[in-house]
Amino acid sequence: MLYQLYELNHAAIAPLRTFIEWNRLLFDQPWNPWAQAPPYRALAASWDVFENLTRRYAKPAFGIPTIDLPGRRVEVTEEVVLRKSFCDLLHFRRDAAALPASRRHDPRVLVVAPLSGHYATLLRGTVKALLPEHDVYITDWRDARAVPVTEGGFDLEDYVDYVIEFLRFLGPNTHVLAVCQPGPAVMAATSLMAADKDPATPSSMVIMGSPIDTRRSPTEPNLLATSRPLSWFENNVVMPVPFPNPGFMRRVYPGFLQLTGFMTMNLDRHMDAHQKLYNSLVKGDGDSVAQHRQFYDEYLAVIDLNAEYYLQTIKVVFQEQQLAKGTMRHRGRLVEPKAIRNTALMTVEGENDDISGIGQTQAAHDLCVNIPAVNRVDYIQAGVGHYGVFNGSRFRAEIAPRIRDFIRSHNRP
Repeated sequence: MLYQLYELNHAAIAPLRTFIEWNRLLFDQPWNPWAQAPPYRALAASWDVFENLTRRYAKPAFGIPTIDLPGRRVEVTEEVVLRKSFCDLLHFRRDAAALPASRRHDPRVLVVAPLSGHYATLLRGTVKALLPEHDVYITDWRDARAVPVTEGGFDLEDYVDYVIEFLRFLGPNTHVLAVCQPGPAVMAATSLMAADKDPATPSSMVIMGSPIDTRRSPTEPNLLATSRPLSWFENNVVMPVPFPNPGFMRRVYPGFLQLTGFMTMNLDRHMDAHQKLYNSLVKGDGDSVAQHRQFYDEYLAVIDLNAEYYLQTIKVVFQEQQLAKGTMRHRGRLVEPKAIRNTALMTVEGENDDISGIGQTQAAHDLCVNIPAVNRVDYIQAGVGHYGVFNGSRFRAEIAPRIRDFIRSHNRP
């Protein structure tokens, strides 16, 4: 019933939102003498904050039309190269004619975006930083409430299958970069491919802020996952998609519940941000307003997760730490990271990460015992939290160059 109540609430406030929009349209006219009056600016600011807090945020665009290279600007075109029921493989194709000859064979990188409540566009900054020197592909996950039940189910094993299929589609000498949640699945896929001596096994694997072993430095989300039995999650946070969504009756973990959890972890910070938005609107500080909207348009755009995938992830990754303990199976087959020998490994963590604590990602090195030391890199970025591991000024200035050098040093001719 909770999902239905959420939808009903959204529908119930629609008339009020329409009323506010009409009033804004009326008062914002240039001929209106009250448009710049302080009382109206305060009222308009409150309307704007209300609109931001109550609207449903659509999937944002990646919005990377060009990249800048020394002495030239190169156009970038988004193209879906492989479609699956729950994910599109998206390619950021750079205009080959505009690229210098030396850049037309840049390393090919598959960015595996997290499927944890947000769209893949959350990694816009990651993609933008990689594009000047890499041929970039990304997993563009779909909102489960938009996938009809006739498309079948999707669980963690399907996720691993998707990663393997995408790597085989891209072919040998592909590098894989996993941000946060995909780390265990990417390690499992690479382990299985390495054991099979698959020629498409990635040349290198970069794992960033990921729950490889959640027993190390457990964070609040880790503790929540282990504080209750799996049945509690199934009975309390899994619910059917309501009509009239395309995924009607599909069992999901709703994105709005995930968002509520993240918001309450830092509630004071979010309340302060919206108070600052109100003050900026009253003062007419357009730059501050734009920065706020840019962040929250992304942060508040959430997706539903298929129930089987969500529950299996809770059990395998957070409650039983199966990959770290050596008990993880895929389609009945034991996943053995020790099979990885020819894939270089880089791990990246944030000093202040409150989602994946220090050591959880580093655990990948302890599992991949047969990767030579010369092919390993472990890096901890000082002064950043979870988001800063893959976005922001520290990522662009300090993390991205290290990833670039690591990938290039392990790129095969």
